Amino acid sequence: MPVRSLRQEEAVERAALLSVTSYDIAIDLTGLADGPAFRAVSTVRFTGTAGASTFVDCCAEVESATLNGEPLPAAVEGRIALADLAEDNELVVATVQSDTTHGRGVHRAVDPGDDNVYMWTTFEPDEARYAWVCFDQPDLKAPHAFTVTAPAAWTVVSNSGDPVVEDVEGGRRWTFDPTPPLSTYNPVVVAGPFVELRQEAGGHDLGLYARQTLASALERDADQLFTLTAQGLAFFGERFGMPFPQRSYDQVFLPEFGGAMENYGCVTWADSILRRHEPTTAEWQLFTNVLLHEMAHMWFGNIVTMRWWDDLWLNEAFAEFACMWAAERATAYGDTAANNLVGDKLAAYLADQGPSSHPIRQPVPTVADAESIFDSITYPKGAAVLKQLMHFVGEDTFCAGMSAYFAEHAWGNTTLDDLVGSLEQASGRDLQPWRTAWLETAGVDRLGIEHTAEGLVLTAVGAHGAPHPQVVGIGAYRRAGEALEEVGSVLVEVVGERTAIESLPEADLYLVNHDDTTFATTRPDAAGREVLISHPSGLPTTLARAVAMATVWDMLSNAEATAAEAVGALTDVLSVETVETVAEPCLELALTAAQRWAPESERVGLEAQVAAAARHLVDAGVSRHSALRTLARTAVGEEDLATVREQAGDDLDLQWYVLERRAELGDVDTDAVQSLQERDPDPDAWVRALCVRASSPSAEAKEEAWTALVDRTVPIQNASTVAAAFWRPGQDDVLAPYAERYIEALPTLHDGGMIPGLALTSSLFPVYAIDEAGVERARKVAAAEAAPVVVGSLTERSEAVLRMVRTRAL
Repeated sequence: MPVRSLRQEEAVERAALLSVTSYDIAIDLTGLADGPAFRAVSTVRFTGTAGASTFVDCCAEVESATLNGEPLPAAVEGRIALADLAEDNELVVATVQSDTTHGRGVHRAVDPGDDNVYMWTTFEPDEARYAWVCFDQPDLKAPHAFTVTAPAAWTVVSNSGDPVVEDVEGGRRWTFDPTPPLSTYNPVVVAGPFVELRQEAGGHDLGLYARQTLASALERDADQLFTLTAQGLAFFGERFGMPFPQRSYDQVFLPEFGGAMENYGCVTWADSILRRHEPTTAEWQLFTNVLLHEMAHMWFGNIVTMRWWDDLWLNEAFAEFACMWAAERATAYGDTAANNLVGDKLAAYLADQGPSSHPIRQPVPTVADAESIFDSITYPKGAAVLKQLMHFVGEDTFCAGMSAYFAEHAWGNTTLDDLVGSLEQASGRDLQPWRTAWLETAGVDRLGIEHTAEGLVLTAVGAHGAPHPQVVGIGAYRRAGEALEEVGSVLVEVVGERTAIESLPEADLYLVNHDDTTFATTRPDAAGREVLISHPSGLPTTLARAVAMATVWDMLSNAEATAAEAVGALTDVLSVETVETVAEPCLELALTAAQRWAPESERVGLEAQVAAAARHLVDAGVSRHSALRTLARTAVGEEDLATVREQAGDDLDLQWYVLERRAELGDVDTDAVQSLQERDPDPDAWVRALCVRASSPSAEAKEEAWTALVDRTVPIQNASTVAAAFWRPGQDDVLAPYAERYIEALPTLHDGGMIPGLALTSSLFPVYAIDEAGVERARKVAAAEAAPVVVGSLTERSEAVLRMVRTRAL
């Protein structure tokens, strides 16, 4: 049936009419062992305005529904009408969700490794209504109590720990204590024959769960995960003046799940994050960031929740900022800022210079519109702006303001005004100009260096007029043999389009934002450009080199540097970089520049340059595994592949990379693929085998991979991996039909919810065999026929591809 998306004015009206007292939800999972049915009986108690009328959300099939004992009409467009409310009301609705393969809210997964069944729920932003009846808006928070009947061999996990478990006919019943008041997108129920590991730390009972076929991976990573979890809980509890208020804190790794979700006390993850090989250092950095991001949501989003989706950034930008803050201060990952500079921050810079740019805080008319802003502006740009705010008011003051904010608003809902008010009171500063400039204005400034007769000038060009108010650091670097020595630095307060720079000596390179304390793209002067492109390895610190590479990448994306220059600069940095959380993404950027941004006539030569950098890393013992992957991905023949095979030894991950590159070069060794799949204990090894075939320049192989992606045979957590194998350089002839195939698929890419919409729209977008006219056609069709989440994701991704297309044509 068609389903309506909640409008903000409807949410305001409903919140004025009623207040939810509690949810008691009885769930029957016994039908999921052998079938698709997820059954729930939701008892909702709420107070209301006597005699008023409203509606409750329900997109599952309704088996029975009563309000205060009286039967209710059938749901229309995902809503059940509620008439003649009493002051105290009891709503009881029994539902069944039968589409637990591709439907929303509830998912049933079968592990291909042993045929065990696992079930999970996930609800952001408004998918709880597909599982049970509820008032599905963030400001109608209430305690949730779950009683779950499941097969006897299953373990059930929910937000509250320490359930009471008893044997009943047909299985076991798990009774969980009521949660604190939570928004409807925040509860969770997961179940299956999990492997479970537990550890006490800092007064908390920490739990880790995964499917049985991934027991060895979970056990391998458990000590590190327990350590990171304990470090994060201690850091946030101290900084926010509020320890996490529940004893249990569980993390569940799930098959066929997309991303990660911050359910209170029970974070759910795609189990692809449990690497089937020993994780690299950069992979552990990602793991750490996501773990701390979801943990930060316990405070930003769960304990205190935005009133409406226009303040989504209060959840996501704060969690993204806080995860990097905690990683640098509380864990072993002290170079997180540099890692971010050559990763997510690049995406934010690009997004804020194109049609996907929008204010961090903006009107969100409907929940469907909210799905379109889970993007690079809300996340990495929002995080960068909050980092700048903390520097502006001072870290101690920032922490005092946040502690007051949580103390005042715990278990309630807030808006931007509440947060700014807390920080203004703590700092004694008027933050309204900062709020207007940074949260309510779109676009990124361009900062540069200019030499005048009077001295150095910092130039600042705003995207839509005057530049943002900000303080930026500038470092001066002078050649000393092969080194670039820092000979001075200064903080400059941007007061307009031109600001005099004082107290910096003569230098060969003036690096703007050298300390990464603001969000702005930067440019060197003409002499500095030559240093930045030809010898960034001379810079003395990892952070300075990362700032330099962020500048070079932005120049590439704006056609102010060639792919050859970008590859040259990145490989020069790799000749000295030893911080693996920076070396690995720089190596990936270099390969991306060679394969996606370079003209076809230059690609092979630039790939060879990247391969040389990878060989240096192998010899230096820096990021060896990632470097060997790169050598496989740049091999030009059997001799190169044999060298990688020899160094790979028994490493199955690297053997898959060798087979994939061999297929890309035109030789799919079917027997070797089958043999490796049989030897690989990974239950998802069939996906690696599909990637090998997808890499082949074979029309049949491309059709197989494309069909598996759009028909959702490939789990959403693996979609980007298969799509990357599908879109390979030098295969334009066989890939040519898929630009149109992509456009044809646009109206259906959001089927199954926000996560498939985001993942498939971005990963399937044509990287090759498309021109500017094709990009524009995709945008027009999406705008006319696709859901907002697809339009938003396509707009951001298409801008990156459009710039690749233009740069390849230079």
